[in-house]
This record gives sequence, structure tokens and C-alpha cells, in this order.
Amino acid sequence: MLPLFEAKMIHLYDTRWATYEPDGSIRPITEDEKAAYLLPIPRYWLTEADVDASWGSRKPTGPYFAWRGIARTSDVRTAIGTVMPAAIPGGGNFDMVLGCDRNELPGFAAVFSSFVFDFVARQKLSNMHLQFSVAKQLPMVMPEQLGSLALPLDRPLRAWVALRVDRLNGWIPDTDQRAQVRAELDALMFHGYGLTRPEVSYVMDTFPIVKRKDEAAYGNYRTKDLILSAYDAMAEAKSSGRTYQQPWPQEVHT
Repeated sequence: MLPLFEAKMIHLYDTRWATYEPDGSIRPITEDEKAAYLLPIPRYWLTEADVDASWGSRKPTGPYFAWRGIARTSDVRTAIGTVMPAAIPGGGNFDMVLGCDRNELPGFAAVFSSFVFDFVARQKLSNMHLQFSVAKQLPMVMPEQLGSLALPLDRPLRAWVALRVDRLNGWIPDTDQRAQVRAELDALMFHGYGLTRPEVSYVMDTFPIVKRKDEAAYGNYRTKDLILSAYDAMAEAKSSGRTYQQPWPQEVHT
């Protein structure tokens, strides 16, 4: 039997966003459950024969990227997707699937999950659906464009991105560290799209729900502050030629 994943069960860098209870209700998975690497329980299970008959040659055979079909510009985030395991996406609101070389998945996830990509998606959407026909029209910064930034890192750029995406997908239990790792990826994408620091500040201010939640929890717009700190550190590394150093004490280990 194969689990049927629904859109409401995933979020950015997270295939363990929500789980079903035996009574059919759905609830968020707690941080303690994620830290214990507990898996979500789907509402439905499918036989492999039914899946093969339905998908045919399109059946996912390994990790792939999928995003929520329902995408409202008034929500906390609009473009919400993640790298999925070899599970089956189901439901009319979760049928946009992109398969690509496994080595390219982390980079694609980092771009799609970034605030700058979300900002662009919000300008494009005219309804509540992020269809594949719309998604493929959105400007996606390519790996070679990121490579042309000449940002001095402690490892090749693809490996640098993959390390952080993999750790987020594997669930870093410390919420502060998760925020910092995501801020680094967002800062890299802002550089990749060529935004200036004032433009970064402007884009972040167009996400009022993120700001409101941060101010309620931390007393300031933490997400924006972290991204700007990482953005500045990357800008300094580019101008000086010195290897980029995180602007906070935590380190990402292999």
C-alpha cells in the first residue's frame, strides 16, 4: 500500500506539516513529533496496482517536487511546495508535479520556496490556482545564473544549497536555526534575482502576515532582519573576495 499525500499535508521544506487522526480530522504535526522523526498518517492508502494503472509511465519513482494547486495571494505564503519522497500526490488541489534530475531538486526547491519567487508569483496570479501553465511562465533563476554571482562559499554553490535544503527537509528541530538556514537561502535568491538591499526590504514588507506573526512572537520582523543580515554578509563577501561567513554563531555541518 502507498500513502496518498494531500496538499494540506505539506509546506515549505516540509513533508510533515500535518497528519490525519483516526477520526478523519487533520492537525499540524508538533515540533516534538518532527524532532522524533514521526511520519504523517495519510487519510487514504492506495494499492500499487491502482497507482500504476492511474499514473502509468508518469508515476514518480523517486524524489520529486510538488506544490499546492490552491495558492491565494492573501495567505501567509502563496507558492508552497516541497521536495517529496516517492509518495503519491492526490486530490484535485495537489496535482502539479515536476520531475527533474535528483541533483537539481534542491536548487529548484530553494528558488521556488524563496520570498522573491513568491513575490513574483503573487503578481502573476489572477485566481486561487497556481497551475502548471502559470508556474512555467514565472521567472526562475537558473543554476548558471547563481554561479555567475561569484559568491565565495566554503564549497561549490550547488553543494552549499543542497546541504541546507536537505537539512531543512530532514527537519532541523531548532526553530531558530531553521529560520537562519532559510534566511541564507532567501538571501542567496535575492542576490540571484539581482535585487538591491532597498528592493529586498520592499519585497519583505509585502508579506504582512509573516511580519505580523514575527512581531507577535519575537517583537520584531525577525524573518526580514535575518534575510537582510545574510544578504549583507553575502554582499560583503562578494566585494571583499573573502569566504562568506554566516552572520550568526550557528554553523551548518555536513
